[in-house]
Amino acid sequence: MPRDTTSTRERLLDAGGRQFAATGFAGTSVDAVSRDAGVNKERIYAYFGSKRRFFDHVLTHRLDGLLDGLDLDGHGEDALGRWAGRLWDRYAADPDVARLLAWESLELDEPAAAVQRVSSCSEVASHLRDALAVPDDASARQLLLSVVMLVTSAWTLTALTALVAPGTAAAARRTAVVEHATALARATLLVSPRPGR
Repeated sequence: MPRDTTSTRERLLDAGGRQFAATGFAGTSVDAVSRDAGVNKERIYAYFGSKRRFFDHVLTHRLDGLLDGLDLDGHGEDALGRWAGRLWDRYAADPDVARLLAWESLELDEPAAAVQRVSSCSEVASHLRDALAVPDDASARQLLLSVVMLVTSAWTLTALTALVAPGTAAAARRTAVVEHATALARATLLVSPRPGR
């Protein structure tokens, strides 16, 4: 009977996501992923080639669709605040994604699936530029980066949250993130006025 390679790959990618999110690239062994997935570790090498390439596939798999449908709703500064809130909700649905992004930055020399991800981020930055009438691409990209980092860090720097703002509930932090993203948009427009002003 032929193997169900699609199912096996999915089980490995799901297990890899859990393991890498918990202990990072260096801290995760192929044996641990294999045990978690209930699949012989030889399959990881057969399907993905190496642990590094496997991590790239895991991250790409988990990021797939993260920004899909996460469009800026309307125009003006509040649109960015609402967008930040929806990104928060995506992380709330899958907190491992933020942890995987943190491990990628801490442990790897270059990002996984960079070409695809740069394209996706460029599209969001372009929509941001139009929605807020930000004067140039560089300003739109910097604003997007600031907001993404603001939201992502809330899911990766939880110990810092406990120190700086002990007892902060997730809903209260989400509200603050939305307010801060809106304020960042407003500040960006103040220092980089729209053409014609």
